[in-house]
Amino acid sequence: MSSDTAVPSIIDPTSPLSASYTYHSPKPTADGPYILGVDEAGRGPVLGPMVYGVAYCPVAYKEDLDNLGFADSKTLKADTRSNLLQTLCSDPENLAWSVRVLSPQAISSGMLRRPPINLNRQSEDATILLIREVLQSGIKLSEVYVDALGPTKAWEATLSAQFPGISFTVTAKADSKFKIVGAASVAAKVTRDAWVEGWIFEESVPRNFASTSQQNGTHIETKKSDYPWSDALGSGYPSDPNTKAWVKSSLDPTFGYPSLVRFSWTTIKVVLEKDAHAVDWIDDGQASLVKAFETSTGREKGRCLVTRDLSLKSVGML
Repeated sequence: MSSDTAVPSIIDPTSPLSASYTYHSPKPTADGPYILGVDEAGRGPVLGPMVYGVAYCPVAYKEDLDNLGFADSKTLKADTRSNLLQTLCSDPENLAWSVRVLSPQAISSGMLRRPPINLNRQSEDATILLIREVLQSGIKLSEVYVDALGPTKAWEATLSAQFPGISFTVTAKADSKFKIVGAASVAAKVTRDAWVEGWIFEESVPRNFASTSQQNGTHIETKKSDYPWSDALGSGYPSDPNTKAWVKSSLDPTFGYPSLVRFSWTTIKVVLEKDAHAVDWIDDGQASLVKAFETSTGREKGRCLVTRDLSLKSVGML
């Protein structure tokens, strides 16, 4: 799969990524049971999505799989990863894969809500969703191998309880220990890289573009062009000099950053606090605005004006 070949999991490369979604390759037809591997790409970056991937094949296909060249995607060159994804697509009778793409907007909103949904929980939810949907498609799984960064035994026990009858192995560096996890790693990494490299900013219409709206049934193509933000994003990791430069140069002191950015990351919080315009929120001490609202809406200290004027303190007094 060359660099100019479409990645199947990027369903519409001309549209911005505004929400999380799941992609499944065609269901394989070979007899089971199947083994399945789980891995992710993009857990640490400050820019772009996090992608969870699974790959699966019949137990009887394991020896063939071992000879296909799958490995930890981080150890492979981009062209090699692209070619391996093509390999993963080349035997639909035996090989299949899926990805769950978690948009940066979803990651941020989850981590910043109250109570927060931290990254570990979001990762676990993505893993469970992918396994469940593979099972719902009619695939019988006997073994599942999961790459993990943190504690493994508790996560292994949780998955075993969620999916009884399946043998789970959760271990660090599973992508280098098990070829099926290496295949999942490739699917996740190629998908994430394609999104980041071809990122379309949903906040901005290109300044120079050839487009039309659909009128009278005629489709007019909109071409990606010049945006207010540089497309030199780097890898997206906070330590990458190119990413550091993008974060520094892309801040709008009033409006902040586009949705490519994970606002829940400390890297971004520090820049916003240091260089963006300060904002005073109502819950940060603007009592006069709260008082004005209460007065204008007939409420005072939690009581509407009717109950105050009638000296009612509870429903029991009626």
